[in-house]
Amino acid sequence: MGGTTTSPTTTTTVDDFESPSLLLLPKTDTKTPQDSYHLAYIIYFILGTGYLIPWNAFITAVDYFSFLYPDASVDRVFAVVYMIVGLICLLFIVFFSHKSNAFVRINVGLALFIISLLVVPVMDVTYIKGQVGVYTGFYVSVAAVALSGIADALVQGGVIGAAGEMPERYMQAVVAGTAASGVLISILRIFTKAVYSQDEIGLRKSANLYFIVSIVVMIICIVLHNIAHRLPVIKHYNNLKIQAVNDEKEENGVLSDALRQSTLWDVVGTVKWYSLGIVMLYVVTLAIFPGYITEDVHSEILADWYPIILITSYNVFDLVGKSLTSIYVIENSKVAIGASFARLLFFPVYLACLHGPMFLRTEIPVTIVTCLLGLTNGYLTSCLMMVAPKTVPLQHSETAGIVLVLFLVVGLASGSYYTCDFNHTRLVYGFGVNEIVFVYKIHFYSNQPPLSILGELPMEKYRSTNS
Repeated sequence: MGGTTTSPTTTTTVDDFESPSLLLLPKTDTKTPQDSYHLAYIIYFILGTGYLIPWNAFITAVDYFSFLYPDASVDRVFAVVYMIVGLICLLFIVFFSHKSNAFVRINVGLALFIISLLVVPVMDVTYIKGQVGVYTGFYVSVAAVALSGIADALVQGGVIGAAGEMPERYMQAVVAGTAASGVLISILRIFTKAVYSQDEIGLRKSANLYFIVSIVVMIICIVLHNIAHRLPVIKHYNNLKIQAVNDEKEENGVLSDALRQSTLWDVVGTVKWYSLGIVMLYVVTLAIFPGYITEDVHSEILADWYPIILITSYNVFDLVGKSLTSIYVIENSKVAIGASFARLLFFPVYLACLHGPMFLRTEIPVTIVTCLLGLTNGYLTSCLMMVAPKTVPLQHSETAGIVLVLFLVVGLASGSYYTCDFNHTRLVYGFGVNEIVFVYKIHFYSNQPPLSILGELPMEKYRSTNS
């Protein structure tokens, strides 16, 4: 599913790379078919939306799971299982993608998504029925999360890899779609909070709505994905890749395992700085969002709507940032990667919003900074994801895309692990930013020792003992 507009004969390093769309042009006399009604673009956008919806459904329904399983650290367990399973599967895909077809992987992954999403509502209706403490249901839910992690690796790796073989606008469509997923879930969260009560019945209705909407989206994705490969524009870029692969075979012969591994590491070396830029983007973002927003800021005017508004603002501006690359892309790698590292400045800015002058602690400055966090995250992610696959030969663009996904997940996992507790001005090492503070903390300034070993504490108990 997909081809590319580029077919270089040599790789381009990050140091001398300036404009891949100018350097790497298709070497073919065949006229490129038009993307009629932008249908292929729309399909890639919806696929990008689709593969993040299941995870968003599980984590947005955390109130429901926490109600049913009060003794379990639901968000921490879900995050650990999803990230670890996804990383392991992506590693397998990176090394063995040449033995499978992206089209098949995406179809299998979408089917697994549907199975994993069916588990919770079916179990709620037939087995759990709102009962608290039925921990068999929790273990089954964790297994469903793990299955969803496998599906995510298959679909995300396949879609990003396929988009990497095509012109940059299709990668932009996928990345913008991932942001649209967050906006959709935010809208659902606002709807359920406004309409449903926060008791047992309301939580069950909310959770089931998240999963039903997700299942519908997955079905749409399966239908559209199987239509996409029949579109003339998709067939054209598929043929370009086949031609590039055949040319490589004629030049080098059939690749041995050793030569294939060497080629893989060449690809990794070419995109390594883009990958590190993506890691840094998500380390900064996830260290702040959503933990800081849900735990550290408060508003007497907006009350418990405040974090929902902030999260929605972030998601909307993340979408805006990822959409802006359809107008202009920073193709100078040094600028894009440098800007990714420059986002470390968000840490002192957020500290100022909590401990600085009083006017910085009000709703408007915090909302503006949160919007900027989303805007820069979206725009720079899209730039790096669009540009990086064009720095390698056409036949290796899919591998480059999968490597980028691997590093993106590493960034997500790292950002979730190293979270900042701005309210107490320290770096918190541990999963479960919404519920649990555990392991150890490094205090930036405090009357406490610089290193505290706490084990594991509920957030409320931690706050009461450290206020």
